[in-house]
Amino acid sequence: MEKIIEKAKILIEALPYIKEFNSKIVVIKYGGSAMIDEKIKETVIEDIVLMKLVGLKPVIVHGGGNEISEVLKLMGIKSEFVNGLRVTNEDTVEVVEMVLSGKINKGIVQLIQNHGINAVGISGKDGKTLKVAKKQSEDIDYGFVGEISEVDTKLIMSLLDNDFIPVIAPLGTDHKGLTYNINADYAASAIAGALDAEKLIFLTDVEGVLSNVDDKSSLISRIKLVEVDKYISDGVISGGMIPKVECCVEGIRAGVKNVHILDGRVEHCMLLEIFTKNGVGTMFGNDF
Repeated sequence: MEKIIEKAKILIEALPYIKEFNSKIVVIKYGGSAMIDEKIKETVIEDIVLMKLVGLKPVIVHGGGNEISEVLKLMGIKSEFVNGLRVTNEDTVEVVEMVLSGKINKGIVQLIQNHGINAVGISGKDGKTLKVAKKQSEDIDYGFVGEISEVDTKLIMSLLDNDFIPVIAPLGTDHKGLTYNINADYAASAIAGALDAEKLIFLTDVEGVLSNVDDKSSLISRIKLVEVDKYISDGVISGGMIPKVECCVEGIRAGVKNVHILDGRVEHCMLLEIFTKNGVGTMFGNDF
């Protein structure tokens, strides 16, 4: 009986958060190990389905770098990365589109629909949702790597209003109609800002921001925007975490209320973060 009562208490703890976030848009950047490990993949989908069923409006923006690299290898095309970005020539961008918009995108849609929830897979090319310009650099030509210049939310809002979960592949087009690969983190941040999302969630392969990188118990649960620069200058936020945090900052400045960095390897991390008092990751924002 005590175990049953404890389960009821957990549900009651979630109640105020369910009320607060009802009908609110939550953008989820889905990537990393959570896309590879079959067990974790299923818990991520279960979290998203539950969000939908209790009244939230989830929007998924996914990556797929590992699968792209595998397909390129099978086709005899070498993968090249500079500053964490895939150099994308004309041959590579075709493979990127095939993997992102095809296999990965439709696979996520099917996993959601297996739970009886409607989902639609699109890319940023559909409805001219993501308009981009070629990424410029003095040192290197990244090829068909784009930076978002505009987000048109009409298609996404139409899907949400008709009770679908949008699943978005990070591809876009320029003014000539050329296809560009977009960093999924930046795509998620731009989309969340344009939608005035309540939350933007980054599923990653790290616990969040740690005050001591060697101590997993040193997780910093909440960081205000004004504190970010100091954490960077002190070296608390460093290396590969910096561009991730920059996406968090951009999202908040664009209108997202709170941005979360979660360890996607933890089962049901999104439910634990959103519907419990303490959470399990790092939340960025201004108003807390």
